[in-house]
Amino acid sequence: MPSPLAPPRTDPGQPLAPGLKSVHVHKFGGSSLADAAHNQRVAALLDEMDAAASGLQFVVVSAMHGVTDTLIALADASIAGTDWKPAFMALRQRHLDAADVLDSGSAHGLHEWLEARFAALGDTLTAMASGQARSEADIAGVHGLGEVCSARVLQVALGGADAGWGCLDAREVLVANPGELGVTVDWEASQSRLAQWSEREQQCSRGRVITGFIARDGEGANTTLGRNGSDYSAAAFGRLLHANELTIWTDVDGVLSADPRLVPDAVCLDSMSYAEANELSYFGASVLHPRTMAPALQAGLAIRIRNTRNPAAPGTVISLESAAAASPVKGLSLVERMALLELSGAGLIGVPGTAERMFAALHAASVSVTMISQGSSEHSICCVVREAQAAQAREAVASAFADAIEEGLVAGVEVTPGIVILAAVGDGMVGSPGVAARLFDGLAKARVNIRAIAQGASERNISVALDAADAVRGLRAVHSAFWLSPQTLSIGLIGPGKVGRALLGQLSDSLQRLAGEGQRGIDLRLRAIANSRRMSLAPRNLPPQQALEALEAGEALDLDAFAHHVRASHLPHALIVDCSGSDAIADYYPHWLAAGIHVVTPSKHAGSGDLARYQAIRAATRHGGRFGYEATVGAGLPVIVTLRNQLDTGDELTAFEGVLSGTLAWLFNRFDGSVPFSALVREARELGYTEPDPRDDLSGIDVARKLVILAREAGRMLSLEDVEIENLVPPPLQDVPLEEFLARLEELDTPLQARLDDALAGGGALRYLARMDRDGRASVALVVPPAGHASLYTRLTDNLIQFHTRRYTDNPLVVQGPGAGPEVTAAGVFGDVLAIAQALGARL
Repeated sequence: MPSPLAPPRTDPGQPLAPGLKSVHVHKFGGSSLADAAHNQRVAALLDEMDAAASGLQFVVVSAMHGVTDTLIALADASIAGTDWKPAFMALRQRHLDAADVLDSGSAHGLHEWLEARFAALGDTLTAMASGQARSEADIAGVHGLGEVCSARVLQVALGGADAGWGCLDAREVLVANPGELGVTVDWEASQSRLAQWSEREQQCSRGRVITGFIARDGEGANTTLGRNGSDYSAAAFGRLLHANELTIWTDVDGVLSADPRLVPDAVCLDSMSYAEANELSYFGASVLHPRTMAPALQAGLAIRIRNTRNPAAPGTVISLESAAAASPVKGLSLVERMALLELSGAGLIGVPGTAERMFAALHAASVSVTMISQGSSEHSICCVVREAQAAQAREAVASAFADAIEEGLVAGVEVTPGIVILAAVGDGMVGSPGVAARLFDGLAKARVNIRAIAQGASERNISVALDAADAVRGLRAVHSAFWLSPQTLSIGLIGPGKVGRALLGQLSDSLQRLAGEGQRGIDLRLRAIANSRRMSLAPRNLPPQQALEALEAGEALDLDAFAHHVRASHLPHALIVDCSGSDAIADYYPHWLAAGIHVVTPSKHAGSGDLARYQAIRAATRHGGRFGYEATVGAGLPVIVTLRNQLDTGDELTAFEGVLSGTLAWLFNRFDGSVPFSALVREARELGYTEPDPRDDLSGIDVARKLVILAREAGRMLSLEDVEIENLVPPPLQDVPLEEFLARLEELDTPLQARLDDALAGGGALRYLARMDRDGRASVALVVPPAGHASLYTRLTDNLIQFHTRRYTDNPLVVQGPGAGPEVTAAGVFGDVLAIAQALGARL
C-alpha cells in the first residue's frame, strides 16, 4: 500500500553548501497559505526577499489553514468507524482547487501529484477503519500530510525547479524522539543526516521549501513535533543550516504589548529577549512557544516575527538581549479561568514544613500551581490553580491538614473561583525602582482590587491575581500606565457654542505642544462631541478642527451612550466638558462622577442649582471623579482656587463682595452719561460680551448664581431663593419676546440715568456688586461703592472679588482680571482640564 507521506521528488541544481552562502530560514503558517491566492502572495514576498539579498532561502511551511485539524478528525473518525469520506473529499477538492489555479497548464504536474497523495491517504484511512494500520507512525503519517502537500503547492507557486526552487521532506533530515518534556530533536543524528542529504541531493539555486511539523524518530518511523511543530521545525532547521536569520511570518506586525482584542492601544514591540518571550508565552500571550525558541537560543540565532499582510513593517526581533525601551515592561498577558486557594490559621505561624505539606498534597493530586503568595506573618498561604482543578485541590489540601483543621489550628481551605492572573514581563524591570508602584497605581486608578501578588527574584515578572470581572479593565489600566501617558484623557465635549468653539480652537493649538512636554506628555484625546440634538463618537480621536463638521454628520444624542463611549476602558481616564449651560445636563454630573468620569464646566447650574443635586455631586467625587468648575465664577480668573487655598490652610471666610459679571463690569465702567445705557447694551451684545438675550446678564441671576457658588464653597449652603436680587430690566420688559425687548431697550435709559446722576452728584459711580456679609446675608444689586473701593478702579470687563477672612480682616484679599468673552472663559475651562491632568501626575 503506498504511503501518503512519500517525500516529494527533489530537483537537480547546485549542491547544498551550508555556511558558504548566507542562509535565511522563513516559516509560514497555515493562515498565510490558506489557498492559491495566499500562496501567490507568499511567492511574491519571497521573490522580493530574494531580490533584496543574495543567499539561499529555506522556507518551512505549515499545512493550509485548518487542514491539520481535519486530518486529525479523519484519523479519529476512521478508527472510530464513523463516516470520514465527506470530509476527506472536501479536503481533497480544496487542494485540487489550489492546484488548478497555480498549475493550470499542468506544467509541474501538481494536480496529478496531489491526486496520488490523496489516493494513498484514502487507502490508509480505509486500512485504519479495518484495524490494519493504527500504529502511532501510521497516525502521524496521516496527521502530517498537510505539510507535505503545502510544501509542494508553494514550490509550484514559486515557479518550481525551473525558477530555482526545490522541496525537502523534513523526515529525510530531522530526527526527533518523544520525552517527558515533549519531543526533542536528536541534533547529532539530524546534523549527520543533513550532511548525507546534502551530498546526495542537488540544491536548487534559490532555495527549498521544507515541510514543517513532521520528522522521523530514531527508529525511522513517522512522528510529529506536536502543536506549534512547524515553528519548532523552523528553529531546528535554522540551527542545523547555520542560518544567518530566522523569520516567522504571521498575520500580525510582530509581538504586541498586549492582546489587541482587549487593548486597542496595544503597540508592536521592536525587540524582546528570549527570557521575556518565554515569560509571556507561558502566560498565554501570542508569542512563540518556549520549546520553539530553544533551538534558536542554543544557536544564538535571532528570530524575527513579521506580518505576511504587511511586509513593510519591521516586526519584532527576539534575541539574547532586547534593545532598551521607554517602558521597563515589554508585555502584559492574562491567564483566565483560575481559582485562588487559601490556607489560613494561627497554627501556621512559625511552623516549618507548612508549604511543603500543602504543595506535596497538590502534587499528589496532580494539581498544577500557577502562582504562589505568602505574607511574612505566615498566617496564610495562598496559590492560584486552574479553576477546573479547584475542587480536587481543596479536597487534597483539606485532607492533608485535616488534623490541624479539627484542632482549630487552621481555619480551613477557602477557594475563590473566577480569578485571572495579570502578568507584567520585561527585562527592563530588573533593578528599576517604581515598576510595581506604577502597576499598582494603574490598577488603583481603575478601581481594580488585587487579590494576590507574586514577584520572582529575577524581577522579570510581576503577577497579580484579580477578579475575572476586573480582568480587561485591569489589563487596560496597567497597559496605559506603561505604554500610554499616565495623563491620557478621553474627552467628550457637550455644547459647542461660543465657549465650546473657543475651547476647540485652544485644544487644536495646544495638543501637539502638550503631548511633547516631558518624557511622557499629556495625551488629550477628544473622542466625542454633542449638542442638544446630535453627537459624534470617534473610535480613537477626533481632531478638534474637524469636530464641528463631524457633529453635523453625527447621530441622535444619547447621553448614556455618549458617557459610555467617553469612559473607554482601554484609556486610563475619562473627562466630560459641559459648555451647554443646560440645567438638565447638570443632572447627569453625579452619575458621571460616581462612574469615575471627571467633569469640567463653566455652567453655573450645578454649583448654584438644586441643593440636593449639589450635595450629590460633592458626594460623587469621593468615587474618584474630579469636578472642575473654576470658570463658573471668574471665567479664567483663579477665584475658587484662591478661596480654597485659604480655607484648606485653616483660614475662615467672613464676608466677600465683588463684581462677578464681566458684562456688567464693562457696562458700568463705560456708563458715564456720555452714551445712553441702551446703546452700551447693544454694543456689548455685538462684541459678544452678553448672552444672546442680554436680560440673562441684566437680571442679576447670573451674578447671584456665582455668589451662591462661592458661598457654598465656603460651607454656607445658600440657594438662589436666599439671595436678594436687583433686576435691572423693568418689569414690563422682563417677559416680552427678545425682538421686542431689543426694540424697547431705550426704556432702560431714564431710570438708570437717574441712578447715575445721583451717584455722580455724590462724587461716586455705579457698580453692580455681589455681597455676602458676616451674618450670611446675600445680595446682588446696583450700588454706589464707597470712595477707594477696588471696583472703582477696574478696567472694562474686569471681574473683581474681595475676600474678607480671619487672616485678611482689614485689607481684603483681591482677585481681579478680565471676566468676559468666550476666549477667556474657554481658557478657564482648559485650565481646569489641565489641573485635573496635573492631579493625575502631569508635569506642567
